Amino acid sequence: MKKLMIFSAVALLTLSSCVSKKDFMALETKQKETQDLLNTATVKLNSCLADEAASAARIKELRERLSDMKSNNLALIESTKDMTVLTTQGAKNVEKSLESLKEKDLRITRLQDALTKKDSVTLALVTSLKKEVGLNDEDIEINVEKSVVFISLSDKLLFKTGSYNISDRANTILGKVATVINGKPNFEAMVEGHTDNVPYNRGGVLLDNWDLSVKRSTSIVRALQELGVKPEQLIAAGRGDHLPLVANDSPTNRAINRRTKIYILPKIDQFYEMIETEMKSLSQEN
Repeated sequence: MKKLMIFSAVALLTLSSCVSKKDFMALETKQKETQDLLNTATVKLNSCLADEAASAARIKELRERLSDMKSNNLALIESTKDMTVLTTQGAKNVEKSLESLKEKDLRITRLQDALTKKDSVTLALVTSLKKEVGLNDEDIEINVEKSVVFISLSDKLLFKTGSYNISDRANTILGKVATVINGKPNFEAMVEGHTDNVPYNRGGVLLDNWDLSVKRSTSIVRALQELGVKPEQLIAAGRGDHLPLVANDSPTNRAINRRTKIYILPKIDQFYEMIETEMKSLSQEN
């Protein structure tokens, strides 16, 4: 720009010495117009350069945004793939959960059926025992304890004090019990002897109330066997004086504690095995 102005000035000085004043003024006017055009062009050029810089910055910003959008789009595509996998897996998990619930429901139904069947058998057994043995003797109790049917016989019906020899009346009662057991080949009978807390001191092979309770139990077992009950259905057990019904603080209470209980038990492989297996399966899955 400066070079152009110097050149114009030199040209004017040179021309002024060779041309007339009128021509010089015309040239000066022309030079001023040229200068104005040059200034206008310079302003426009600077404006264009500024616009170009702004456009370049805008283009750079748009390219960066486009790059970010591409990256986000790729991430979204991958996320969608993951979501598809998760959704598919979730559907499989729901299906497995439904299958598991169906299996549990089936087990619970089977368990309820088994318990219902057992309750029905228990009720029928109690009815049968009460029909055979009768209900009019206060020394005979027929009841259900923890879903197990039992007959409790006072020892005064069965034995004399300190003895394990069965009385004649006991044979009559045990005959009725044997009739019920013989009608239930899939059941077992556990005879459980109990004594009071008076120490056993009659000598012989029996040392204490443990021995006395067991000996009374085996006496009952032998009597039932003689009455036709299969020995494989019989179990002999003794509790001594360690499970009293009442305090051993009077002759009346001691008489209550001297008793023999006969449990009528369904064979375990018929009822309890299935129940225990189902319960274990349910507890492990929970």
